[in-house]
Amino acid sequence: MTALDASQADLDAVVAIVRAAGTSFYRGMAILPPARRHAMYGVYAFCRIVDDIADDDGPFDAKAPRLDEWRARVARLYAGQADDAVTRVLLRAIAAFALREADFLAVIDGMAMDAQTVIVAPDLAVLDLYCDRVAAAVGRLSVRAFGDASAQADIVAYHLGRALQLTNILRDVHEDAGRDRLYLPREYLAAAGVPLDPHAALASPGLKSVCARVAALAHTHFRDATAAMARCDPAAMRPARLMGATYAAILMRLERRGWDRLDVPAKVPKWHKLLIALRYTVLSPRHAFTST
Repeated sequence: MTALDASQADLDAVVAIVRAAGTSFYRGMAILPPARRHAMYGVYAFCRIVDDIADDDGPFDAKAPRLDEWRARVARLYAGQADDAVTRVLLRAIAAFALREADFLAVIDGMAMDAQTVIVAPDLAVLDLYCDRVAAAVGRLSVRAFGDASAQADIVAYHLGRALQLTNILRDVHEDAGRDRLYLPREYLAAAGVPLDPHAALASPGLKSVCARVAALAHTHFRDATAAMARCDPAAMRPARLMGATYAAILMRLERRGWDRLDVPAKVPKWHKLLIALRYTVLSPRHAFTST
């Protein structure tokens, strides 16, 4: 019997998408039992595909129909129809773990925000909506695949998604400016006297205080996510704790590097990543998952 009772060819195709992305996600999900692991690989493959559409060169008019097609494919999934390896795996994951249609559509809407315009200094409300769509919605899908469909698990997704996305934004300020983008909130920039132009912002002395303020917001979301995890199924939260610890380490490295050297990468050493992995796999108490 294969994971999710899916064909081995479909499972292999989804795994290939995940591995080709070159992230640590493939290894990180190894702590899950097979069905939950492959459900997560399906979710990741979906996110990777729609993200690649948003990142493609070219006008939004060329991307919009491709994103709309994925909206239609999601609708067909909830009518019990699938047409390729990714959707066939997702169809089984939806049935097994009650993944919600609205969360898949929110991810597509988040990619559309990036595809239809060059984001420059969004206000806090727009930034929060963006974080919810591109990160927290993925979290809402993930916690169900992990094994907790409670309201508290959705709160974990709410806060952890925002913490992770804000950390990504802080890590990529310099790189994003090279793409004429600036995801730091307009209100923080204005309060610090930082120009809203991405390139001019990099040279502004006030940018350090803006980054520090966004980092403080990320820390608040990390703390609130941790508090919500304590009210959830402990076994189901192990992957979430692993992701949270990994990104908290990235944020710590960024803060140690300082906000006046945004062009200098702040990588977490391999030994630190290994310790985090050990803490949430080998060294953590093994609350047994079910076979699913």
